[in-house]
Amino acid sequence: MFQIEEELKKLPARPGVYIMHDERDAIIYVGKAISLRNRVRQYFQSSRNKGAKIEQMVTHISRFEYIVTDSELEALVLESNLIKEHRPKYNTMLKDDKSYPFIKVTVQEAYPRVLFARQMKKDKNRYFGPYTSGGAVKDVIELVRKLYQVRSCSRNLPRDCGKDRPCLYYHMKQCTAPCTGHVDQKQYRENIQKVLSFLNGDFQDTIDELTDKMMTASEEMRFEDAAGYRDLIQSIRKIGERQKITAYGEEDRDIIAVAMDESLDLREQDAVVQVFFMRSGRMIGRDHFYLRVARGDTRSQVLSSFLKQYYAGTPFIPREIMLQAEIEDREVIEEWLTSRRKQRVHIVIPKKGTKEKMVELAWENARMVLDKDRERIRREEGRTIGAVHEVEEWLGLTGISRMEAFDISNISGFESVGSMVVYEKGKPKRSDYRKFRIKSVQGSNDYASMEEVLTRRFTHESNGEFDSFARMPDLLLMDGGRGQVNIALGVLENLGIDVPVCGMVKDDHHRTRGLYYNNVEIPIDTNSEGFRLITRIQDEAHRFAIEYHRSLRSKEQVHSILDDIPGIGERRRKALMRRFRSIAAIRDASEEELAQTESMNAGSAKQVYDFFHRPDNPANEK
Repeated sequence: MFQIEEELKKLPARPGVYIMHDERDAIIYVGKAISLRNRVRQYFQSSRNKGAKIEQMVTHISRFEYIVTDSELEALVLESNLIKEHRPKYNTMLKDDKSYPFIKVTVQEAYPRVLFARQMKKDKNRYFGPYTSGGAVKDVIELVRKLYQVRSCSRNLPRDCGKDRPCLYYHMKQCTAPCTGHVDQKQYRENIQKVLSFLNGDFQDTIDELTDKMMTASEEMRFEDAAGYRDLIQSIRKIGERQKITAYGEEDRDIIAVAMDESLDLREQDAVVQVFFMRSGRMIGRDHFYLRVARGDTRSQVLSSFLKQYYAGTPFIPREIMLQAEIEDREVIEEWLTSRRKQRVHIVIPKKGTKEKMVELAWENARMVLDKDRERIRREEGRTIGAVHEVEEWLGLTGISRMEAFDISNISGFESVGSMVVYEKGKPKRSDYRKFRIKSVQGSNDYASMEEVLTRRFTHESNGEFDSFARMPDLLLMDGGRGQVNIALGVLENLGIDVPVCGMVKDDHHRTRGLYYNNVEIPIDTNSEGFRLITRIQDEAHRFAIEYHRSLRSKEQVHSILDDIPGIGERRRKALMRRFRSIAAIRDASEEELAQTESMNAGSAKQVYDFFHRPDNPANEK
């Protein structure tokens, strides 16, 4: 038995990481400390004002463990890795896992290329970015190829020079064809220097050069060429517009601010972080991130958690990071970022001037994103909660939070399966969905199959409060009418369970027209939100059952149908599936096509063909 008081006495006064576990031994919090002894003890001191989040967390701690490190920096890195791996409930969590594209110039090659890259590697090539839009990167690369005619192929040059004719890009004037010797290495390298200057934001020389060409073409009445130069100039200016916001100085920097809605209860998505990306003094993009924040977290805590998670996953770290608020572990995070960048990184909290205004602008953008998201959630909740209230009114019930719906699928005579879908407060809770493979019923018998599914659901031994079977539903929804309802009521009565049950009454076109409850058919408004909710639940239960049934049938077909063909062993089965990809394609193949398959011959091909074309073979049903 873990004795917290005794274990607190054993804590070392060393830097390290501490890990909190709950009664199920799940990791619920990971933290770092300069002194493990002092930091961990603080959680269990009743005299301290710990905040709502920590107070709640402490009630769930059943044990803790710790890992000693040599420094606070090592502890920070380890903390970041553990949070990313375990995603503890009470840690502020970055919900997005984004990677940003770069433009890569392969300057290490004799004839460099300009490529789209998802990662910035330590390969001595030149990278530009990160960009927030993959589309923007592709637009820039396309423009660079039109302007400077750099190659995009993967040929090994100069080894492969002269081995082939120029490709289509050469004839489209988007490549100088170094592979054929049309341009020497020195000329090509000079062109690449122009590309590097262009990607650094030096557009004016290129615009001036294109303007001269446009004017010359116009004077010579080559109007199509002049229009082409004009379009290129407009494209360059458009890219320049994306980068028109300039900041104080020419450094690379990220500007970070967080907006929080502290009026909300503990739940996900109650903080938004906005990041402005400034490169060489130009804003090349921005992005926002949703965070799962526990009630009681401060702005400084959220910013600190965000920095550790975000910069652990992004390859580019700027020279300067501007924040809207001071953070407690600023120095150690600076040290960690410096070690990752291999150059000094500064975290600053501007108090006046242009930099402060940029941080305020980031906060305003974060606030707008948060407000917009909150409005969307309020609209959705109004719609879903309103729909639940309508169902309550129809049935004369109150307090319906959790609804469970069941469906049976037994298509084509294969074994039957059942599905259970769960809706809480009008929204699907997919983590609680369950599938049932019918065990006690032979053939197609929906009532007997439903009886088995419901019995298994309500007699299943729960593994704890987080098991989907642990909570009883407030309402059972049956896909059928009186018959299905009576089956459910019979199961519940035998088990001594009191749960309301209603069925969906269908019209001649199998569309829901009403609800069957307490031996009465209740008409419902088919234009109401309540009706739409009932329909969504019904469709979801049916979809979930059908998908499970389809997956079982597919496995059964691959496993058994080919196994049943005389003379077709494992090697031939694998060869057939490799070539034809599906049972249907094998069934539709001719004897000649089957015989041409690896490991097959005329005799085995005839065996397969005859098997699939027997009149009594159910596999022939399309």
